[in-house]
This record gives sequence, structure tokens and C-alpha cells, in this order.
Amino acid sequence: MTARIAHRLRRIRTGIVRLARDSGAVVMIEMAFCIPFLILVGFAGIELANLTLTHTRVSQIGLSAADNASRIAFGSNLSLPRVREVDINEVFVGVEQQAQGMDFRNNGRIILSSLERNADGGQWIHWQRCYGNLPITSAYGPQGTGATGTGFPGMGRAGAEVTAADGTAVMFVEIIYDYRPMIGATWFGTPRIRSTAAFNIREGRDLSQVYNPAPTAPVSNCS
Repeated sequence: MTARIAHRLRRIRTGIVRLARDSGAVVMIEMAFCIPFLILVGFAGIELANLTLTHTRVSQIGLSAADNASRIAFGSNLSLPRVREVDINEVFVGVEQQAQGMDFRNNGRIILSSLERNADGGQWIHWQRCYGNLPITSAYGPQGTGATGTGFPGMGRAGAEVTAADGTAVMFVEIIYDYRPMIGATWFGTPRIRSTAAFNIREGRDLSQVYNPAPTAPVSNCS
């Protein structure tokens, strides 16, 4: 009887030792803990890459809009080219085409300003047009800012403002876009992307006003 009990105890001890040395289940347990973390990191990486790409797209859209606005030239050889409302609207059509898939109309706004020099030699936002439903106003003031005097320094980063020379104009673009997460998760919140761009007009133009000859085009006011 004693020998039988001793034999059973040895078998139990051998089984316990063998179980303690068995590492086959450890890998499965480790994977069970690691897989959710790896998935989380993977999705976060995808979202970060998309956010970076969106920053680049917004910047490129702003640059293209300013460049296109600087090239507006409608007129004959007998008169200076005029800026028309339809020309400005075509610039915004280009914005929408570049922003396909971003739902820019509902989640963004682009503000196009004509920065010129006023009669006193100061800087002046002569006219301003907007596209997009995001309720954002220009960081530098509305149309008419700086119409008189020399107190308005220009547009752009403080201390390095863009200014217009006499007899010419700068097409200054502010573009704002509320980032929409690609996979529905808010890993990085919903950041508001901002960018600016500026181009001097490519040739002389009639700076007196924005024309709207018949058939008239809708005015893309910023109100």
C-alpha cells in the first residue's frame, strides 16, 4: 500500500514538473495580449499617415488657388485685364476638384484676398471672396481692412507680413479644414488644419473693382 502511494506521488510530481516546464501555451497567452496592442498601433499609424497626407493636400490646394488667382486676366489688348466674379468662382471650382474625397465644402473654408496698396501708401484688403461652409473669418480682417492710413502691416506671420507694391496686388489665400478621421476613430482628435499662400499677380490688371458683367455670376461673399 505504501509503495503504491509513493508511486502515485512520484507520478503526480512528475506531471507537475512536466507542466511547469511546458512553454507551449505561453506563446498563445503572449499573442492574446499583444494582438490587440498591435492592431491599435497599426490603426494609429494609418491615421497618422492620413493626417500627414491631409496636411500636405490642404497646403497644395492653398498654393494652387493663390497661383490660379494670380493668373486671372480677362480683357483685350486695348485695356488692362479685369477680374470678374466668374473668374474667382472658377478658382474655387479648382479648389473643389483638388479636394475631392475631403468634403471640403462642408468641412473647410478658403478665403481669397486681394492685398493692395491704398492711396496713403498703406496695405489694404481691397476685396475678399470665400468658399466653404466652415464659419471662419480671415485672421487679418474683412474686406476693406486698411482702406486708409498706414496702420495695417499686411497679411501673414507677424513680423514677416506679405505686402503689395504700388500698382500691383498680392493674391493671399487662407485655407482652413477640419480633419475628418479616416477610420472613424479620433486617435488625434479632430485637428483644424490651417495654411496660407500668396502669389503676386502675374501681369498688370485693372485693380479698380471686381467686375460682374452680364450674364452675372454669383458673388462668393465671406458673410
